Amino acid sequence: MARVSEIRFVGYAVPGLEAERKFYTDVWGLTEVAAEDGLAYFAAAGTPEKYVVRLRQADEPRIDVIAWAAQNRADVDALFEQVQAEGGKIISPPAELTSLGGGYGFRFFDPDGHTLQISAEVEQGPSRDLKRNEAIPTKISHVVMHAPNHKATVAWYEKALGFKVSDWLGDFMCFLRCNSWHHRLAFLPGPPCLNHVAYDVLTVDDMMRGIARLKKNDIDIQWGPGRHTAGNNTFSYFISPGGNVVEYTSELESVDDETWQMTVHKPTPDTMDQWGVGVGGPQTMPHPAPDKGLWKAPAA
Repeated sequence: MARVSEIRFVGYAVPGLEAERKFYTDVWGLTEVAAEDGLAYFAAAGTPEKYVVRLRQADEPRIDVIAWAAQNRADVDALFEQVQAEGGKIISPPAELTSLGGGYGFRFFDPDGHTLQISAEVEQGPSRDLKRNEAIPTKISHVVMHAPNHKATVAWYEKALGFKVSDWLGDFMCFLRCNSWHHRLAFLPGPPCLNHVAYDVLTVDDMMRGIARLKKNDIDIQWGPGRHTAGNNTFSYFISPGGNVVEYTSELESVDDETWQMTVHKPTPDTMDQWGVGVGGPQTMPHPAPDKGLWKAPAA
């Protein structure tokens, strides 16, 4: 079975492009690398991915696309066949991509109507080893999504895209991996939408310094700082000016992909947050609502 290998970027449509642009560059710690055809692209310094966030001005907010990587063209083609075999609705078949960075890939709708892209041979950008206490993202760590029938959606992602289940939190949250990191994707029940995008920082100290920077910019923490049990990663959640939830995280667990044994963790306050000293909680996060972009492929 072919398998996606990593997350590339998340593309957002936002009513207030300039406020979101300023947030990602001046506050969150990304670097704008291009702006063309109404799209703005932002890179994380610690990854060779050409960009990790794409923004577009729009009348209403939506998720345009969530993009995943494949190791090579053969895997792109194999994944295309798997998506078709599992009933995925194809937007565009494998072809040379004309978007920033190029590459070879295809787009399709997942079972809930989100636009996904899988690509290989995408041009890389500059990257560097970050220094401790720079407190800026190294890369995207993971995305968490809601799905009306989350167990069926998890099964679809396993069969179509090669994800493996790492752990469950009760029967309502599933953590999925596509490489040796504990999770790159997770699902919760609810209307089909994005819950949040998490970004790795080097250390827990970097996370705390990042929290301080957001506080100085009048961005209040919604939940955290804390440490989850599944994945053992630290966390701190914020809301961007456009209403998108973002997370600083560190120390996500690396697992042996072949021997890891899935665990069902009992949902308790101590499981959700081992430290139990932070502010807020899951109840302080925005109430999920169906994404405005379901079953509507973006123009670019």
